[in-house]
Amino acid sequence: MKRKTKEEINELNAQTRKTSLEGWNPRTDIGRKVKAQKITDIDEILDKGLKILEPEIVDTLLPNLESDLIEFGQSKGKFGGGKRSIWRQTQKKTKEGNKPKFGALAVVGNKDGYVGIGRGKSKETVPAREKAVRQAKLNIIKIKRGCGSWECSCKTPHSVPFTVEGKSGSAKIILMPAPKGADLKVEKECQKVLRLAGFKDVYSKTFGQTRTKLNLMDALIVALKQLNTKKVSPEFKKKSGMTEGKNE
Repeated sequence: MKRKTKEEINELNAQTRKTSLEGWNPRTDIGRKVKAQKITDIDEILDKGLKILEPEIVDTLLPNLESDLIEFGQSKGKFGGGKRSIWRQTQKKTKEGNKPKFGALAVVGNKDGYVGIGRGKSKETVPAREKAVRQAKLNIIKIKRGCGSWECSCKTPHSVPFTVEGKSGSAKIILMPAPKGADLKVEKECQKVLRLAGFKDVYSKTFGQTRTKLNLMDALIVALKQLNTKKVSPEFKKKSGMTEGKNE
């Protein structure tokens, strides 16, 4: 059986989203306004700090979302070792026997300033992945991008505009501006998040137990949120070509 490529999976997910939106019956006030086209921009929700409770809201306002899975689990190796897996398997011992559960960590983004991470758990792999993607959509955030490297003055939003850092548990990550063409010099799984967020060139440093991917992803999200909380002058915004959310 031929394995589907990432592009084919994203196209299939887009078709599934379109089908589900046709029969969507909103349960929240924001959802009803989105379906009635009273809200046509996701920034109207995020800028007010409102909580998104229905993934269909994100599907409607950001129709070009892509998703990927983070390798945060470990599969059994042939001689006792193991390799990274997108599933984290746990077992509960009962009188009837072992009851396994699968966890998944998903990231969604439109490669243009919006990204979210979510975790799902279920008795089967497919429901776990769907729960993770759903949760990632509910956790969507808007981030700032720019050109903050002294080696580059292109004024395009291809990197982080200034240095930020995040910490979770013992895992710590520092994101630094990089010039055009440097690529994403970050940990492999962090690359997935930054690429879906719209970054093309970023330097980074990591400290602590970075093998614990849950803490590392939390630290990365903390760092990305700092891009929105730090205040910068209008002169710096113009100099770095900084943009928040989608690039107009």
